[in-house]
Amino acid sequence: MVVVTSTYYPSYSTTPYSPSTGKSGTGTAPTPPPAATSVTLSDAARAALSERDLATVLSEARAKLAKLLEEVGRTSPLQGEELALDLSSLDARELYALASDKNSKADESEAATLEMQRRLEAALSGPLAIANVTGDFTGLYKAAASYFDSLGPEEKASADWKAGRDALTEGLKQLQTDPKRFPDAGEDDPVALYMALVEAKDATGQQSMVTLAANARAVLDKRYADAHAAGKTPSFNPYSSRGAHIDLSDLSSRSLSAIVLNEGDQFTETEIKAAQSTLRTKSSAALMAGLKAAGQSGDPSAFSQNVIAAFSSLSPEERQAAGWSDKLYEAAMANYTTSSKLMQMFTELSGTSPTAKSSNGLSGLLGSF
Repeated sequence: MVVVTSTYYPSYSTTPYSPSTGKSGTGTAPTPPPAATSVTLSDAARAALSERDLATVLSEARAKLAKLLEEVGRTSPLQGEELALDLSSLDARELYALASDKNSKADESEAATLEMQRRLEAALSGPLAIANVTGDFTGLYKAAASYFDSLGPEEKASADWKAGRDALTEGLKQLQTDPKRFPDAGEDDPVALYMALVEAKDATGQQSMVTLAANARAVLDKRYADAHAAGKTPSFNPYSSRGAHIDLSDLSSRSLSAIVLNEGDQFTETEIKAAQSTLRTKSSAALMAGLKAAGQSGDPSAFSQNVIAAFSSLSPEERQAAGWSDKLYEAAMANYTTSSKLMQMFTELSGTSPTAKSSNGLSGLLGSF
């Protein structure tokens, strides 16, 4: 079985910043400035000073993990060989610290590694769906590179990260010559490994709906208990002045879907409606972001591609809970086909780039939806 491990959560490495050297002065030594002299730090210097060291990152990651376990009443982030927690609140550095630290518990390290792999696969699922429609693999490799760019400095310093990064660079280079031919970038190519997992139907599975429902039930019960302990009435109304707002926005889309679908028949009608409202807000935001990006691109097929990507990145349960039927996907496919044909006809008639000519009118049209 081909396995994508924690080595493949890279990014394009950036060229280290090298400040220019000034000219050497001559003459007598300068007089030291008075102690009260203020120094204005650059943004880069302030960022460097505020950067957490790895020990702090690891400590905070373990604190977050402990809180998550307590909230759902679990003692391990794993159930069998699957994730039993939503680890989306941990950032990339925290996950890498847990996965790579020799003193981490085995279940901590394994859970962090699974979450890292899940995030990479989630980042590539939508772009892969677009590549399957367009036949162009450039966007898929750019998405992988963009994801790699988001990772922490410790991970980028590893030899395994560099191998994956170099493979992506080679893949993008080959795609410049022929974007519809899948590149041969070597055994360290994380995109090729991911596609092998997809083909073998062995990509990292999401948490089971049963586990997610049990966790969501525990989270709700704890938040109700906390509200009562504070002498307030739990309420899903954010504008209630007397009640304690039970905010569900921090739950993952799949956790919300478990509530909406009433997995295990353990949620009330009020809880289901609250989860459904939160989930629809999230899915609407995703669609609007895709619409905005399409309007700015000047590509007539951009919005349909974004819908295809968003649809494909959701699990069947998330689509069902959010009300995203197959008709939405079919409409996006039909729109893409029509837009592509129009672009081809425009190119043949004018001999110019359709996106260059249509950027103004198309952006206005998409922006008016």
